[in-house]
Amino acid sequence: MGGRKEREPLEEGRGFHGKEYHTVYRGGEGEYTEKKSRFIATIRPVESEEEAAAFIEETKKKYWDASHNCSAFVIGPGGEMTRCSDDGEPGGTAGRPMLDVLTGEGLCNVCAVVTRYFGGTLLGTGGLVRAYSSAVREGLSHCVRIHKRLGSRLKLICDYTDVGRLQYLIAGGEAVTLSSEYTDHVELTVLVPADVRPGFEKQVTEATAGRTVIEDLDMTYYAQAGEDVLLFSR
Repeated sequence: MGGRKEREPLEEGRGFHGKEYHTVYRGGEGEYTEKKSRFIATIRPVESEEEAAAFIEETKKKYWDASHNCSAFVIGPGGEMTRCSDDGEPGGTAGRPMLDVLTGEGLCNVCAVVTRYFGGTLLGTGGLVRAYSSAVREGLSHCVRIHKRLGSRLKLICDYTDVGRLQYLIAGGEAVTLSSEYTDHVELTVLVPADVRPGFEKQVTEATAGRTVIEDLDMTYYAQAGEDVLLFSR
């Protein structure tokens, strides 16, 4: 047993446009009040412009009686697409400040809608910017954020005599074990950050004197939430 077996070449260009990014895993809602005006921020993870548009429309229907439903979203691992709307507020006082909070936090694939119920007092340009920005920050404070990384899933096939060495190597690095199977040999399915994969494979080969077979399975985005490993298609 030994050597390397490739099922097919793995290339970052096949639908993977960035090695890591921050996003929202579970959305949330927060509220900010300024001079009796209520600003309700609703945050949700989105994967496309269509998803964002549907979420904005859904929120507008929910808060149909509100004065304004302003929005901002960032799409793509590198923040390739950004959009914002003041929804009737003075230009640049709502959507843009909301978008600035999202991009300033380094978040991608996320949409924010801030619903305003007018309290009877004009806030002025500065007051509106502050209120919409604060509302988004409050909404984000109720979200679950994650750090997505691009990783390679590898299958390590080894003898029982080498499994301890591999487990020690995995425990001391950035790789995580997804599953293990024990038959007449041991098969470990591991997830390794794409940028450290070459070094990890070299360590595996050296630690087991070339006896471990390394199979490339696929590439995926993943994030760690405590001890849980979350897998994503993008």
